[in-house]
Amino acid sequence: MEIILYLSIALVAVAFTVLVVYVAKTLIAVQKTLTNVANTMEGLNKQMDGLTKETTELLHRTNQLADDIQEKSKSLNTVFDSVKDLGGSLSGLNNSIRKVSDSVSKTTEQQSDNIAQTVQWGNVVIDLYTKWKSKKEAEQAKKNTDVN
Repeated sequence: MEIILYLSIALVAVAFTVLVVYVAKTLIAVQKTLTNVANTMEGLNKQMDGLTKETTELLHRTNQLADDIQEKSKSLNTVFDSVKDLGGSLSGLNNSIRKVSDSVSKTTEQQSDNIAQTVQWGNVVIDLYTKWKSKKEAEQAKKNTDVN
């Protein structure tokens, strides 16, 4: 009867040892996966920093261009008033200059919309890439655990 007790204890000890070994292997695999995820996230952070800097520079340049156009438009207002005072013979020329000014304003507005749309599409692409990368890593982790 004692021998069965000792054999049972030995069997429990062997089973516990096997369990500990497999848990250790699993934890090591999880650690490797988390390290890869951390490296990927670090790379994405660097890419996002670059994208943010470029976007900031682009918006800054757009604001400078808009300010420059606004200053030029203000300086042209006095010219428009002077031309208007010259009379009917110069009113055709005045109308042409106003059309050019409106065209420049519309072009600036269109470019602002395009920049905003580009930033939105960039965010969508980054989100899609992140989801795809996560899915791929999950599949890879599943394959790794299936192999073990």
